[in-house]
Amino acid sequence: MTNLYHHEYYRIRPIGVVRSKLKRLEDCPRQGREGAPDAWLEMDPAFADGLDGISLGSELVVLTWFHKAGRDILKVHPRGNPANPLCGVFAARSQNRPNPIGLHRVTVLEMEKPLRLRVGPLEALDGTPIIDIKPVLPQVEDG
Repeated sequence: MTNLYHHEYYRIRPIGVVRSKLKRLEDCPRQGREGAPDAWLEMDPAFADGLDGISLGSELVVLTWFHKAGRDILKVHPRGNPANPLCGVFAARSQNRPNPIGLHRVTVLEMEKPLRLRVGPLEALDGTPIIDIKPVLPQVEDG
């Protein structure tokens, strides 16, 4: 039987970068819907063809790598509030976690083909690596 807990590392290649007016961590809202600005997704030219099918008004989930986050933190006070009891990072939306992957639901507001999308709201810091983009799928009802 294979040991699922061996310490193998996987390489993640950024596909682009966030360009935002948010320049300092303390300027970033906790969630996009809490006052985050619009931002640009600047794609690496090698991945431009991957944007085919995205249009104005598309809803996307943007996955980012919180490159300034702590990776050795396993317990946090939710929303950074010491009045909230400590919980494990997997029960919270903290950016500080073993694999600091950000998950952002945004809407496409403008397109500069082939490499730039203006989206909003996005609470990611300027320079944050983008690791993937996925469409928001409509809910499927069980039959």
